[in-house]
Amino acid sequence: MHTLMVADDHPLFREAIAAVIEAGLPACRLLEAESLAEALHRAEACEELDLVLLDLDLPDAEGLAGLRALRAAHPWLPIAILSADQERRTILDAIDLGAVGYIPKSTPRRELLTALARLLEGQLYLPSDIIRRPPAAARRAPPADDDVRQHLAQLTDKQLEVLICLTRGASNKVIARELDIAETTVKTHVSAILRKLGVAGRVQAILAAGEVDLEALLADRREPSR
Repeated sequence: MHTLMVADDHPLFREAIAAVIEAGLPACRLLEAESLAEALHRAEACEELDLVLLDLDLPDAEGLAGLRALRAAHPWLPIAILSADQERRTILDAIDLGAVGYIPKSTPRRELLTALARLLEGQLYLPSDIIRRPPAAARRAPPADDDVRQHLAQLTDKQLEVLICLTRGASNKVIARELDIAETTVKTHVSAILRKLGVAGRVQAILAAGEVDLEALLADRREPSR
């Protein structure tokens, strides 16, 4: 059984999340907190806590302050943001601060359950529009579009497979299982991918490759020459 906690000061929203989890993830137990202070207390008291769903507008924490506080107090604890704020900068900043996912409050029930299932499996979750089509104006760290394909051409087939897994939000452990390689090998491939793409982290790598059909690129490589 998984144990989740939702930290949100709106009782009706907490009830809605509870109803979704009860119907779609009946094996899960849900704790509730209406403030950051209560979330910190409950996290301290519950060693089996698997995931926190954190709102960014708590009465005693503004913006990403709650995430920083929870990460500082419980660095082992997976935290996903569940917020009405869909600003791209906020989402990327949350991931940079260690959040394992970002779920807009407008997410449909079915997609919300998919996101929770992925998070509980140890995968990263980001809204699909963030991964697939980043606005050009927001792309400061990744290389320019023409350069992206040149950088991707430097990746080996196995590194391209790992990058495809990254864009799906897979953790190193999940990638190792899917590709039947050691987790240490995955880390080596990820480091090489970041270096070859000229980016600083996994999220930036995902954004850099966001508008390229990586699976088609890999298929083209493997197609026998005629």
